[in-house]
Amino acid sequence: MSRLPILFILLTVVLDSIGIGLIFPVMPDLLREVTGADLSHAAIWGGVLATSFAVMQFLFGPIVGNLSDAYGRRPILLIALGAMALDYMLMAVAGTIWLLLIGRLIAGVTAATHSTAAAFMADISAPDERAKNFGLIGAAFGVGFVAGPMIGGLMAGIDTRAPFYAAAALSLGNMIFGYFVMPETVTDRIRRPFSWARANPLNSFRAIGNLPGLGRLLIVFGIYQVAFFVYPAVWAFFGAERFEWGTQMIGVTLTVFGLCMALTQALLVGPAIRLIGARRTVVWGMLLDLVVFTAYGFLTNGMVVLIFIPISALGGIVMPAMQGIMSRKVPDDQQGELQGVMASVAALSMIISPMLMTSVFSNFTRDGAPIYLPGAPFYLAGALLAVALMVFLASPARVRPEIDA
Repeated sequence: MSRLPILFILLTVVLDSIGIGLIFPVMPDLLREVTGADLSHAAIWGGVLATSFAVMQFLFGPIVGNLSDAYGRRPILLIALGAMALDYMLMAVAGTIWLLLIGRLIAGVTAATHSTAAAFMADISAPDERAKNFGLIGAAFGVGFVAGPMIGGLMAGIDTRAPFYAAAALSLGNMIFGYFVMPETVTDRIRRPFSWARANPLNSFRAIGNLPGLGRLLIVFGIYQVAFFVYPAVWAFFGAERFEWGTQMIGVTLTVFGLCMALTQALLVGPAIRLIGARRTVVWGMLLDLVVFTAYGFLTNGMVVLIFIPISALGGIVMPAMQGIMSRKVPDDQQGELQGVMASVAALSMIISPMLMTSVFSNFTRDGAPIYLPGAPFYLAGALLAVALMVFLASPARVRPEIDA
């Protein structure tokens, strides 16, 4: 098969993840513009928009994946890209918060094509090539997550709506590209009728009980995700309030953070696990995160914060190490089940964290707040992290003999 369909799939995943981070740098200015509210109240709406996006991804991920099994990868992906382009145009002209909310709801649905992209890769890959090709999808997601804030920050220098026009053009261009290069890989041999039972995202949580010895680690995983999501949830509002950063500076800092995270996960995870073991890697990574969250809570100098960004990204060693520990605690025939449960827990964490963190930010920055403390969400994240660390340390170090303690 030509490499062009794979390029199309990777571009689609990049656009999916761009949609997550694109709005972060422009959020403070855009929400104050459409609501007329101050920054602390605008932050509440920021949490609502982020949570609504995550809810739709959680609900529609399995539905979109099952639709692609029934009707094919090609039509689902092309329709999603077309809807994504129209949705970005809607957000570009939205003059009310309700239109923006509708736009983020639709964006969450159209960005739920990650499972379809992965299914296409599985369709075209030999069994021994699937891991490598899934790795390409993961890399594409990382590229988009870095590119989203960068595009949002740079284009916002022109206008707060410019990032949405740019994203609409990218989505439309990729749809046209896919129309000419994307083949259909679902044949009658593998086609499966659509089933609402299979498309129910709550089924993933029912599977938790089938994974022995992982309940406590999944709790740690969920708490850690809620804590770590403080960055995308409040970083833009925190920077604007505490350091008077504009959209471009917010975009630059988020981009630098994303790049440092990517480098950490690509270059440091393996050596850290070989040197001190997966369990100690998780412990030391969480301790580092705890120090950084505490520092962000009281820092008042923006330049010092910039120094801390690469240090904070070192916490990126925690999640891969934790995933490795959990993966080795289940047999090979339950690996897919484990990944599905972890994806559901991560999605639930992304639903909870934005509303929680932005509410704390609003309560500590609004007029009449008992204490003015823009860094309060980072203190909360640190407290959650401390709980996660204690639960992790209380979990058994070994379940199967070969697990690295």
